[in-house]
Amino acid sequence: MEAVEKPPAYGNGADTINRSSTSSSSGDPEKESPYTPAVAAASPVPYSNSLHNEDDYEGKPTEEEKATLRRVPGEIPIMAYLICVVEFCERASYYGVQPLISNYVNRPMPEGGNGYGAPPTGTQQTAGALGLGQVSANAVTQSFSMLAYALPLLFGWMADAKTGRFKLICWGVAVFGVAHVLMVAAGSKDLLANGTSKGPYFLSVYILAIGAAMFKPNVSPLLLDQVSTTVPKVITLSSGERVIQDPESTTERVMLWFYLLINIGGFMGVATAYSEKYVGWWLAFLIPLILYMPLPFLLWFLYKRLILHPPGGSDLPNVFRVLSICIRRGGIRKIGRHGFWEAAKPSNIKAADLDGVYHTTWTDEWVDDIRRTFQATGIFCFFPIQYLNDNGIGASASFLSTMLETNGVPNDVINNFNSLSIIAFAPILNYGLYPLLRRLNIHYGPVARIATGLFMSACGGAGYTILNYFAYKQSPCGEYGSSDCKIGTGVAPISIWWMAIPFAVGGISELFVNVPAYGIAYSRAPANMRGLVSAINLFNTAIAYAIGLACSSVITDPYLTWDFGGPAIVGGVLSVVFYFTFRHIDQEEYVLSKERTGGTRLEMEGTGPVVGETEMNKGSQAPAKIAANEEMGISQKQ
Repeated sequence: MEAVEKPPAYGNGADTINRSSTSSSSGDPEKESPYTPAVAAASPVPYSNSLHNEDDYEGKPTEEEKATLRRVPGEIPIMAYLICVVEFCERASYYGVQPLISNYVNRPMPEGGNGYGAPPTGTQQTAGALGLGQVSANAVTQSFSMLAYALPLLFGWMADAKTGRFKLICWGVAVFGVAHVLMVAAGSKDLLANGTSKGPYFLSVYILAIGAAMFKPNVSPLLLDQVSTTVPKVITLSSGERVIQDPESTTERVMLWFYLLINIGGFMGVATAYSEKYVGWWLAFLIPLILYMPLPFLLWFLYKRLILHPPGGSDLPNVFRVLSICIRRGGIRKIGRHGFWEAAKPSNIKAADLDGVYHTTWTDEWVDDIRRTFQATGIFCFFPIQYLNDNGIGASASFLSTMLETNGVPNDVINNFNSLSIIAFAPILNYGLYPLLRRLNIHYGPVARIATGLFMSACGGAGYTILNYFAYKQSPCGEYGSSDCKIGTGVAPISIWWMAIPFAVGGISELFVNVPAYGIAYSRAPANMRGLVSAINLFNTAIAYAIGLACSSVITDPYLTWDFGGPAIVGGVLSVVFYFTFRHIDQEEYVLSKERTGGTRLEMEGTGPVVGETEMNKGSQAPAKIAANEEMGISQKQ
């Protein structure tokens, strides 16, 4: 959908950028009157790869103002909120399907049901279709999710280097549509009755994973591309209070909205779970298709109203060359230690008279870009344990739910308390806790927030462990209670609603872990590697699914208690290790977020600087120019 000319390999100071207009911003009560810039000049302005002097913008806070004035979020364009709506539609269609996989594959068609997979009313039976058992169900569930979170490495790189983010998002939406149509067909009564629904169902599941992998790594960078607050700036509110408009607070606010909409979409799984239990698979699969349908129209509307960055070429070959030089000169033992990256800087190579051995096409500053990026991705390596405790390893939480009394509640509806807790708690953080901390001049940095989330998820994992222990103890089938137990009622006399507690704790932990992660992935990556770094963040979720897939043979009775308990113990320990390993970054982030300089900017008539690189994301090898409407047929307007 993007018509772009082939960009130059790297910016050299002669590139041009232009924009027809900007989106209007929301009326945030913490900010001054809405910011409505004039239309840009028709002629493009020169692209500069050099950073402006830190004194080179109006409203720069003094040291005293930094220490005394509270910080508030900057302007959030309306187009950013609409991208959040796009994410809602995509996640609603995705999470409307994902929780159903376990029952569809694991359980057989219920005896006495309506033929569409729904069990007879008034029984404790669970909806089913294929009857392939726990191991197969866990394998399909985990491989589906693993692909959805591993393939973004490919598609994030492709968006940065080849296609641009918006185009790949559109491709992903098209693939999604094919998957949903096939899945509705797999709910057909005739296909379910004669056992031929496997083909269209498995095909639809893995096509859906590919579509999600195209969409997911590109939507959050596209969202943050729209945010114009790039430097701290002193402003005066309508109340007369002088405050600092802060980029870090702006990112925090917009990403909390983004994550809130993700989980409102995820909550749509409640509708599909009840449809599965009381109507059948056809309706359970039709609802996600209906939720998907606004996506093409939303993207069409947004196309000419967004700030769109065309692909900027791939830096990956040079990244690998830098890594190779650092390891060859410093050795493996030097990895992660001070000075590791210095070995690949051209100035050091030349000083060591090795420029004939190592051919470098980069600068010292670009090596620093890569160092900052790897520092961010090192943080992401701790995230798999959070996911394992948040949702249970593999399909263990789903299996636990089949051992508890449902009394008419679909067993897979309870996991929606994860999303419900996020929906309830995100506004509390966005408009309660975080503004309060800013008023008190307390910097609750991303590392502290992530450590809090890791510890909370470990507490949630402990909750699952306790529930499973008592479910085994009180089940008529003992430690084989989730293995289609048919003794007595077949379930332990424990309400399934107890599972809401660990699900809710895990959901809240995501707000402390994943929301800062989106900001870290964007702010610390060079501009033409943001999609890839976002994908690396997602890839750690794929690692959690890979662990679940590898453990498929033991995610079954009688091992479920330890399937929950083991990750809970590890998570508690790693939350402490994480904080003491990375806590220095909170101070660095705090200082750098305050000291961000203007960098490369769009100059617009009557507006001043709007978009630019920062000290945290600047790239010495500049990305390609933003799409100019005269050259590429793309305008950015509200």
